[in-house]
Amino acid sequence: VMQDGFGFIRCANYMPGENDIYVAPSQIRRFGLKTGDIISGNTRIKNQNDKLDRIKKAYINGVFNLKEYNEEKEIVENTIKKLKEEITETDNSNEYNFTPQDILLKRDIDYINKIKLTDKYIEKTKLWKDYTREEKCDVIMRYVDSIELEMINDEVFVKNINFRESICNPCNELFDKGYIDVNDTAIFGNVVGNLRFSNYLEDEEVSKLILRLKQFYDVGFEEATYYVKNKIFYFNFKKDNRVIVRIFPLEDYNKIDPNNKMKEHKFGIIYIMDEAEFKVEDINVAFDYIPKDENVIHQNGDIPIEIDVKPIRKELMNN
Repeated sequence: VMQDGFGFIRCANYMPGENDIYVAPSQIRRFGLKTGDIISGNTRIKNQNDKLDRIKKAYINGVFNLKEYNEEKEIVENTIKKLKEEITETDNSNEYNFTPQDILLKRDIDYINKIKLTDKYIEKTKLWKDYTREEKCDVIMRYVDSIELEMINDEVFVKNINFRESICNPCNELFDKGYIDVNDTAIFGNVVGNLRFSNYLEDEEVSKLILRLKQFYDVGFEEATYYVKNKIFYFNFKKDNRVIVRIFPLEDYNKIDPNNKMKEHKFGIIYIMDEAEFKVEDINVAFDYIPKDENVIHQNGDIPIEIDVKPIRKELMNN
């Protein structure tokens, strides 16, 4: 990785060569690349076309017989075809670039799926314990800069995990802007639980989010008052067996009341009722797609509905 932000994939240690592959700064930031990372993947189509030319010349010069030539030619042509298909898939996926609004929507849908479609959620969700040792190593190498260990009574414990700035900075920025939620401890009567909390979002953004959620689930919205001094807000979650999906401030109190001097803060609550069901006939849609826009879709009795969705490329969302 060069000082100006771009880089090269090189085969002969770090020395320049004719096989160098340029890597744009955007790709380096996206995947958190740094000098010394090992990259694997298919060679470029240009190299495969060069190989095809060399096979033809070898056949003309008598190095290959016709059978050997056809076999080698078929291998290279199949490789080129596969690479072109991957390029087409990548180009198509660019039409579905995921926005911060999509990330917020997907996290809310995942949370609702966990409540409403529990069995399918468990089937579709891969937990850390389900990863192989190699997969865990790959995740750590991709996202973690260093791990600090400490010895306590002859036992080694993890003291701190330092994630790469290329991962932390975008996540922090998304949280500051209200697009990523965090779990916060709350007390429901005598029961201790958790609430999903996110920062302030403008009214228009909240409206679009709710309209998109409504295409999958019958969610509701309600305002609640948070009493700053006592750190309490009231929400009748027992009414209609409501489940809180997420709460967020209706004003940017980080700016207008940074020292919490006001008596009350207004919060918005997105909730779903216990009896609410997934609106689309194919349950897999809840996990593999998100509603594409905020057009309101109403269900007509038991008639299956069609909605405009965009596919989730899981590896991109996980990244």
